[in-house]
Amino acid sequence: PMLTLLEQGRARARMPRTLILEPTRELAAQVEDSFARYGKNHKLNVALLIGGVSFGDQNTKLVRGVDVLIATPGRLLDHVERGQLLLSGIEVLVIDEADRMLDMGFIPDIERICKLVPFTRQTLFFSATMPPEIQRLVSQFLSNPVRVEVSKPASTATTVTQVLVATGREDYEKREMLRELIRGADGLQNGIIFCNRKSEVSVVHRSLQKHGFNVVCLHGDMDQRSRTTALDQFRSGEATLLVASDVAARGLDIPAVSHVFNYDVPHHAEDYVHRIGRTGRAGRSGMAIALMTHDDLKSLAAIEKLIGNPIPWQGEPLGEAPPRERRTGAGDKRGREKGREGGREGGRGRDKGRAARPEEGDVPRTERQNTRNRKPREGTPREEAAPVEIAAAPVREARPPREPRPPREPREAPAREVAARESAPREARESGRPPRRERPPVNEPADMSHLPAFLLRPVRVKATS
Repeated sequence: PMLTLLEQGRARARMPRTLILEPTRELAAQVEDSFARYGKNHKLNVALLIGGVSFGDQNTKLVRGVDVLIATPGRLLDHVERGQLLLSGIEVLVIDEADRMLDMGFIPDIERICKLVPFTRQTLFFSATMPPEIQRLVSQFLSNPVRVEVSKPASTATTVTQVLVATGREDYEKREMLRELIRGADGLQNGIIFCNRKSEVSVVHRSLQKHGFNVVCLHGDMDQRSRTTALDQFRSGEATLLVASDVAARGLDIPAVSHVFNYDVPHHAEDYVHRIGRTGRAGRSGMAIALMTHDDLKSLAAIEKLIGNPIPWQGEPLGEAPPRERRTGAGDKRGREKGREGGREGGRGRDKGRAARPEEGDVPRTERQNTRNRKPREGTPREEAAPVEIAAAPVREARPPREPRPPREPREAPAREVAARESAPREARESGRPPRRERPPVNEPADMSHLPAFLLRPVRVKATS
């Protein structure tokens, strides 16, 4: 119905009629392509406002008049603050992927934009989940909204096969397991590898490139040209694998994705549903593989609770696999063990003495003293103990007599006396000096080297009549 409404009327300069907000540049560009296909017979002017593009080209489109404006919140507000855009003519406002905008911190910008558009607009609000913050936004800016649910919340497609693979905690172990899974995957046409952090995306991308895989990456720190090139290569089939973060890959329409690899288990269970939703579309079969460590068991329980089904394991389950120790650094563990052994062998002399008497070392000190001082009971024969040789204690030499101390020098006055003397009245301190008026004048020239030159110039004073 939006295209039908836009057929009537005409756009004015710098006053768009429809505003569509998207969280990422790629999703905004994807929506622009869809409008170009669907509205090619309607003669509508469509403009795209995203970061990474010069303001001049975007301003030229706004001056000509725009029927449909597709933008990210940040770049849209930049144009508004520059005075290049007016939102008072908006008839339809579309907010897409609202929950992702909440995660990215765009909600304050959305609130500001909603206050700039007319109150009589039609608002379309799309969100995969409805957290409390999104519900507050709906109740604040929507009037009696009609709620439409396309599918059950947190439901996964039946065409997607989900499996879990146990791996070690270390990053190199996870990368090695990922390479084994990619090489052994059945029917792998293309695949998306999801990571939780942008830095992890770069590390996994370089590792796969180093081992000969045809892979590209996508994350928020890349410039617009690199992101567009990576997506085009993956869509066209030039690249088989795409390593991406959740924010960069959210909502992308990439057809015929055969495999999804969760290199990192997502922190939020809803993100797992969105990740595996990249595959198994339009009735096609798909495969979703998640690499699991002992640190991910809590997230796994939340995911299985959300989707309502347990996820099967491929190979040995993680619960039966012994947890591997984390490496603290090259040689740290060996050095620590070596230091302990060296401490036992070549320790101090008292350690050697303790090691020579293990029977005493295993008994508390109080018990050892009690056993030494304990008297035998009456009526019980006491066994004669074997004679124990006791070494005689060395006799100390007598100290020589001390020499008499030399007489002490007179001590200086303490700081309190000096302070009291300085705080005394000037008359008492300067009793020997004549008063200032009776002193002879000082005719020596003063040192003027520290003064600037303009202060040393002679000054002429005009005589007043």
